[in-house]
Amino acid sequence: MDIFEEINVTGFVDEYIDPTLDLFDEIEKLKKEKNAVILAHYYQDPDIQDIADYIGDSLGLSQQAAKTDADVIVFAGVHFMAETAKILSPSKKVLLPDVKAGCSLADSCPPHLFKKFKENYPDHLVITYVNCTAELKALSDIVCTSSNAVQIVESLPKDQKIIFGPDKNLGAYVAKKTGRDLVLWNGACMVHEIFSREKITKLKERHPGAKLLAHPECEEVILQMADYIGSTTGILKYAGTHPEKEFIVATEAGILHQMQKENPDKIFIPAPPNNSCACNDCPHMKRNTIEKLYLCLKNGYPEVTVPKHIIEKAVKPIERMLEISARLGL
Repeated sequence: MDIFEEINVTGFVDEYIDPTLDLFDEIEKLKKEKNAVILAHYYQDPDIQDIADYIGDSLGLSQQAAKTDADVIVFAGVHFMAETAKILSPSKKVLLPDVKAGCSLADSCPPHLFKKFKENYPDHLVITYVNCTAELKALSDIVCTSSNAVQIVESLPKDQKIIFGPDKNLGAYVAKKTGRDLVLWNGACMVHEIFSREKITKLKERHPGAKLLAHPECEEVILQMADYIGSTTGILKYAGTHPEKEFIVATEAGILHQMQKENPDKIFIPAPPNNSCACNDCPHMKRNTIEKLYLCLKNGYPEVTVPKHIIEKAVKPIERMLEISARLGL
């Protein structure tokens, strides 16, 4: 089996690494040698966040991917994020430490089914959450993130009919905030749907002063309890600018690393999910490791590619999102 056949099976380069190597130093050397930049999502392991050149949410990562002058982008995130980087920078090589790092939300909206769904509403404009495949973006008019979804909908005429997908929870939140009647696709994120209202209620009883911070991908029953609802960047900013000392955080637990680094005097408690392992890690995000990142940068693969005809269609709604965000100062 050659290396590419192996990657098709495993999703990553499985190669011996000398245990005496300082991987942080080696990655820094490779970045300079290959003119590479590492973009990492807040949900990545702490080691990856610490070695990254930029850490952010989907909007910030898209903005960075669009303006970087690096020859190589190593995207420490999931597959749709690396695809977005490739769409915005088609001449650059985009690497993903583990190409099997997928997304339950993206998987919940197969493009061929969404296309048929869209055909039922020919007079509707299509807004898709960035957490979707390149093919789905190519079927869209505007892409959004949780940071700008409300503002993008509000920027459109009030009589504009809108399909919103693939996340029904984010879509319902946006509809409530804007007063718009959105047609929603029935998709969801596995991590944000497992938080337990009962367990969070008990946790708040033990920490009566703690503020509950929730991502809008959470179910309505959780959002109703929240003191603040926002994107990962919004949650991070709220924790840093408000005087409270304790926070319960209802999103993927990877963000707690940055929250604690930026606010060492505060206490951050991951919101408990409704499962027996008491963990709310995204299994897809956590497929990436510092070892896989080193090996993908060293070898130049796994590489994420997007067909040219998909890039030509998908880049337009992403650029429209970036234009609206820039105009609104987001």
